[in-house]
Amino acid sequence: MSGRTVSAFAPDGAPEIGTGTDLVQVLLGLLGPGDLRDGDLVVVTSKVVAKAEGRVVDGDRDDHLAAETARVVARRGPTRIVRTHHGLTMAAAGIDASNVEAGRAVLLPRDPDASARALRADLVRRTGLRLGVVVTDTAGRAWRVGQTDLAVGAAGVRVVDPHAGQRDAFGNELVVTAPAVADEVAGLVELAQGKLTGRPFAVVRGRPDLVLDDADDDAGAAALVRPEGEDLFGFGAREAVCRALAADPVDQVVFGSPVTAADLVALVAEVLGLVAELDPDGAVSTSSVDESAAARLDALAFAHGWRRTEGEWGERGARDRLRWRPAGP
Repeated sequence: MSGRTVSAFAPDGAPEIGTGTDLVQVLLGLLGPGDLRDGDLVVVTSKVVAKAEGRVVDGDRDDHLAAETARVVARRGPTRIVRTHHGLTMAAAGIDASNVEAGRAVLLPRDPDASARALRADLVRRTGLRLGVVVTDTAGRAWRVGQTDLAVGAAGVRVVDPHAGQRDAFGNELVVTAPAVADEVAGLVELAQGKLTGRPFAVVRGRPDLVLDDADDDAGAAALVRPEGEDLFGFGAREAVCRALAADPVDQVVFGSPVTAADLVALVAEVLGLVAELDPDGAVSTSSVDESAAARLDALAFAHGWRRTEGEWGERGARDRLRWRPAGP
């Protein structure tokens, strides 16, 4: 039978991990002869990495959420989806209160890619094998029920497999296809590890092409994080409305690069039913609007990368010509 086999093996018997635990020693003690080979991927949950690094704290999620949050993406009732200081977008900043003593919580590793690099260096030193390391965590997905594991740290692993420029069997050129293979490895491994089975380590075999040379750690899982402003869903639906109305300059980058002047003119007509014009100097302007309409225009413009630069109220609430310009390049 021809084809490709990719397998995931998660050994039983891992002990409770505490601050300072030698994870590589624990893993190698769980593996038998032949369980680790050249070209394998070693996968470790972020929870045991965090525990070994002393990231277990007193209190619950709410006690530490603010410190672990770079900004709030969305909120629904008590649920907070936030962007962490790592750039990850996760519920409660990835803070976990499971598989830990009551009254305590586990934070994400401070730098999961650095953790992966340290684990890989130690594994390569002790085994002499060419290995890659992936550190995983669990996250939900927009538009999808349930959670799956993804890569939050990686070393010596090609985390994305870009296909742009290649052609399919029908001759069609691929433009944006780029499988996030490190995330796919994480999802595969979760099937073997489970959630309540005490298997925080796994070995994936069958994709040696994803493992880099020993001297090359590559960019790590950070390469999977979209930069601020490039994600079409930088805010949740409700939060986007609130942030556009607040018009905090700090939020401007999250809404992305400015639309064209012609697009803004069209949006003003479509959304607000007002007439705006494209000025010769590139500004967008309008006149004869009241204060309420001006406020709506400001919010719409802010959400599309523009800010008002001119226009003052008259004595009777009349307004001279209002003008908006791009807030950034």
